Amino acid sequence: MFRTRLISGILLVIAALAVVMTGGIFLAAVLCMISVIAYRELTKACGLHPDGEGFCSLELAGCIMILVYYATLVVTMRRGLTVVYPAAMIVVVTVLLVHLFVYVFTFPKYHAGQVMASMFSFLYAPMMLSFIYLLRDGFIQGRYLVWFVFLSSWGSDTCAYAVGVLIGKHKMTPKLSPKKSVEGAVGGVVGAALLFMLYTHLVINTYTDVALPLAMAAALGAVGALVSMVGDLAASAIKRDHNIKDYGKLIPGHGGIMDRFDSVIVTTPIIFIGIVLLFSMQVRC
Repeated sequence: MFRTRLISGILLVIAALAVVMTGGIFLAAVLCMISVIAYRELTKACGLHPDGEGFCSLELAGCIMILVYYATLVVTMRRGLTVVYPAAMIVVVTVLLVHLFVYVFTFPKYHAGQVMASMFSFLYAPMMLSFIYLLRDGFIQGRYLVWFVFLSSWGSDTCAYAVGVLIGKHKMTPKLSPKKSVEGAVGGVVGAALLFMLYTHLVINTYTDVALPLAMAAALGAVGALVSMVGDLAASAIKRDHNIKDYGKLIPGHGGIMDRFDSVIVTTPIIFIGIVLLFSMQVRC
């Protein structure tokens, strides 16, 4: 199991490097595909399928709107983030309206909880994952800035695991994740802050026209690490609520997309917002 997990993890890192560095429509297409899979994993976990139905009309509507959402981002990105923002919000409102149409015209096939679960699944995975594309292609320095997402999620997780194994004694969430410790959480936050400072000094402030203060970079890393932990625990909480072990079996040794990208999904919009705020302070975006 460990060998399988390790090999899968290495391949994921290589794939992430290739896809993110390429950017553009290719990145958007890959994120769209991942989003559809993550959406289906969530809807299945939340019990969206009535009477054991494999692919319901409500879920079909959600998948179609994911494609529409990403297509809108790609088209409007050519005119800059100021155009992307309102366009994305229009699509999100449309997604809600589509869900309501399906709910009304198929009544009583679905109950309100299923409609809410489908809408939640759309906002949780597809929309939040799309911020990777916005961060990568929405900024001139995007090919460098986007790696903050993985430093604050996978980097902090590695630091938290190492510190937890070495000195972890106090359980952070004993009922939800007994193996996570307070010491590990602190190690993850501090580790992410240090990684952000190092990356900012060696890469961002060296190879781009941006001069980010190291203290602000460290603060962004710490916040990203905290949110990353919440994302990890939130995905685990959903599984506990619905008595499932993994969201899927797509990635050997890891489970589904939601099992591997749970922290990345939640961290991405926070890093994006943090970068926007930092850039607005620097007035150099």
